Amino acid sequence: MHKNKEKFEMDYSSFKTEISKRRRSATTRELTKIAYSAPKNVISLAEGMPNEETFPFAEISIKLNDGSSFTLDERELGAALQYIPTQGYPPLLQSLREFQRRAHAPPLWESRDIVIVSGSQDGLSKTLEAIIGPGDPLLVHDPFYPGVEVVVSPHKAELIAIPQDEHGVDPEILRETLMKRQLSGKKMPKIMYINATGLNPTGIVIPLERRKEIYRIACEYNFLILDDDPYHFMHFDEVEPRSFLSLDTEGRVIRLDSFSKVISSGLRLGFITAAAPLIASIELHLQSSHLHAPTLSQVILYRLMKLWGYDGMMSHFMRIRHFYKQRRDAIAALAEKHLSGLADFTLPKGGFFLWIKVRGIKDTWKMMMQRGVTKGVIMAPGAAFMKDSGKPCNAIRASFAKVSYEEMDLAMERLADLIRSELRNNYFINGNSYID
Repeated sequence: MHKNKEKFEMDYSSFKTEISKRRRSATTRELTKIAYSAPKNVISLAEGMPNEETFPFAEISIKLNDGSSFTLDERELGAALQYIPTQGYPPLLQSLREFQRRAHAPPLWESRDIVIVSGSQDGLSKTLEAIIGPGDPLLVHDPFYPGVEVVVSPHKAELIAIPQDEHGVDPEILRETLMKRQLSGKKMPKIMYINATGLNPTGIVIPLERRKEIYRIACEYNFLILDDDPYHFMHFDEVEPRSFLSLDTEGRVIRLDSFSKVISSGLRLGFITAAAPLIASIELHLQSSHLHAPTLSQVILYRLMKLWGYDGMMSHFMRIRHFYKQRRDAIAALAEKHLSGLADFTLPKGGFFLWIKVRGIKDTWKMMMQRGVTKGVIMAPGAAFMKDSGKPCNAIRASFAKVSYEEMDLAMERLADLIRSELRNNYFINGNSYID
């Protein structure tokens, strides 16, 4: 890690679980880190690395869809197929540091660091495992990404769900919830999970003033913000959203970035940006599981970033933003065409999803999970994204990212037929009461 010129005043020890506090770095991992940063004249016999001469790969060539290409061979290919320090491939780490500095201009940048992870779900898992212990409370917006609950439910974490309006998390309800909790003497949350841009599943982009207010509340009630932001560069507004990282003057923000949506999901790469002590803690959790994110993927990404540069990356993000905006507009038009009078939706401002609320049906779970497949359409029932997935929810999440426009049209038509069939069945069973 790079040396800190300035340090945040926060004491991060209170944000670590007891298990996290007891974790220790593996000596072999530390030696790998030392070997990578040592002068070339230093000879290392410390690591259990295989000899690159035994690898059956001689060359990997990659051609990009813009016509450019690059080749990994000899020394670079050997590095791409070898063990590396847990924090990540050093040249890529440096590129990502420069990228974050330019993209977000975080205050006190030298007090922060980065660790590369195997996709943002891996980063989410390791971060929450380092901070959330048995029975600890966790702030979430409701609805929220279900990958959070998958991580914390074995720890029996208490999810404190904050409702959303059309602009995302409601700061007044957040403050009121925390105030009541504090007055009642309940355990206060150490962290809030938030997905601020293209929120999964609703597609909301939280406005800047609301982000500032949420950050002020975090400072007031002393909790961290885990900003899971895979759709940051896939918003559909004219104004670029300012990240929580750009607002973070106290070192409270743990930012998760993912290359899955913007480069390739199969590369399995993401990275975490946070105050250096938090990154050091998360790195220990990575050491105990898979040592480091895939080296080959990291070297490929490094070469891509080196080839394109910052401006080239931004141009790529602009192209895919335009691509997904066209698809969003298409599915919205098709939903209007087929679902008029049956369901309501708000045009998403970012991300991959249309959040549809069905009229006259209290719960879409059985309709989608059991009967939808037989009707030839698969969409996610809204209850899957709620704090209490057992409660009725009339929403459906439809992804417009991958299917063809023809399939989109057919899916909306089939959904409309499914809803009509459900309404008829409910009417037949319950008279005028539309209850599932």
